[in-house]
Amino acid sequence: MILDFFKLIRYRNLLMIALMQFLFRYTFLIWQNVPLALTDVQYSLLVLSTILIAAGGYVINDIFDQSTDTVNKPHKVFIGNAFTESAGYNIYVALTTSGVALGFYLSNLINKPSFATLFILIAATLYLYASNLKQNLLIGNFIIATLLSVSVVIIGVFELYPVTTPDNQPQMRVLFSIMIDYAVFAFVVNLIREIVKDLEDVNGDYNQGMNTLPIAIGVKRATQVVFVLSFVPIGMILYYINEYFMTNNLWISAGYTLITVVAPLIYCTIKMWSAQKKKEFSHLSGVLKLVLLFGILSIAVVTYNIHHHA
Repeated sequence: MILDFFKLIRYRNLLMIALMQFLFRYTFLIWQNVPLALTDVQYSLLVLSTILIAAGGYVINDIFDQSTDTVNKPHKVFIGNAFTESAGYNIYVALTTSGVALGFYLSNLINKPSFATLFILIAATLYLYASNLKQNLLIGNFIIATLLSVSVVIIGVFELYPVTTPDNQPQMRVLFSIMIDYAVFAFVVNLIREIVKDLEDVNGDYNQGMNTLPIAIGVKRATQVVFVLSFVPIGMILYYINEYFMTNNLWISAGYTLITVVAPLIYCTIKMWSAQKKKEFSHLSGVLKLVLLFGILSIAVVTYNIHHHA
């Protein structure tokens, strides 16, 4: 039962979100010699709030996707098997309410009570996505990609914004812009991955009357769209490497990014051109997930490289 619960809330995805948020604080922000708004314990509560709301999102998505998942991934159907639908709703409410409550507490702690709205909006969007928006062409893909990016931006909102002053504003702006760069990277790669997952699940989605991109324009054309889109993050990252890493002699960062991010993206682009089977799309989705992970880990590599170079 406990193992089923962890699988239900996608514990691996939650661990990746938590890892990303801790990396940004302890391998990046804490080395920048700027004040931070949250203590270690308070920051841990921010991470916990994020993953609780995300976990609730996975549960409500499974509740609404029972019939679709029975076709797409019968071995991963937990609602209706390991948990009743009623138990699923109780788990969803408990997770989401706890996450929003923590967000409300932290917002008041830093004297920014209006920030609590952000947690409510994220939770509400996840519910609307699962219940309705997921079925609309590309809207669901954009929502999931955006929400992953928000988990990066929210760090700057809670750690940097409350302690920004006229004196440190230029430095804070630079740090926040770096976080925005990572958020954009996460958005683009995850958007591509969401469309690849739609290609993987096209049969089950079609049977449930959903209107994903592969259903709307066909699998072959959707594959071609992903092929073209895959050049976007490659171009962005190559520009970033040339503009920031090479010009500042950050060779370790450049090498790491080329090997662990650019090379897998190029591999995905090549494979996407001829991909047709569910197994192939599943494989590409897994590779893109690794790209996200290695992209997140790069913040630690870059920070080390900067200090080692200095």
